[in-house]
Amino acid sequence: MKRWLPAPLLSLALAALWLALARSASWGDLLLAALAGLLLPLAFASLRPERPRVRRPLVLLKLTLVVLWDSLLSNLDVFAGLLPGRSPVNRFVRVPLDLRDPTALAWLCAITTFIPGSLWCELAPDRAMVIIHVWDAPDEARFIADYKRRYEQPLLEIFE
Repeated sequence: MKRWLPAPLLSLALAALWLALARSASWGDLLLAALAGLLLPLAFASLRPERPRVRRPLVLLKLTLVVLWDSLLSNLDVFAGLLPGRSPVNRFVRVPLDLRDPTALAWLCAITTFIPGSLWCELAPDRAMVIIHVWDAPDEARFIADYKRRYEQPLLEIFE
């Protein structure tokens, strides 16, 4: 079954999208929707990433709470940095990485960009380092240590 229908929910979504865009449920549109739903996932199956395996779901829950807390604190920090008399230390920080799993790296990128005041800029071709722009990082070494401890280490436990 998986051979002919590798992604059943995607097939269903594509067929529904086809019908919604066509604004018709004629026999021809139903046939085209079914063909799109069946053939497109087959044609692009090799491009789909493999399904990640979450090894430690409780660590994932803890990481989610940490990210939400850090987002709240970072929002306040960015707001405070905009007030008169305060000048944040903006910089690009090179963070060495131990992560290699593509899914974990994608999560790390999403987390980094989700936190206000930080932006994932570039990943080295060998995936050994990332460049992050940070809104306020007076101590670069401390930022790197916190980043690795708070985000990278849990992702290593979850995915690798």
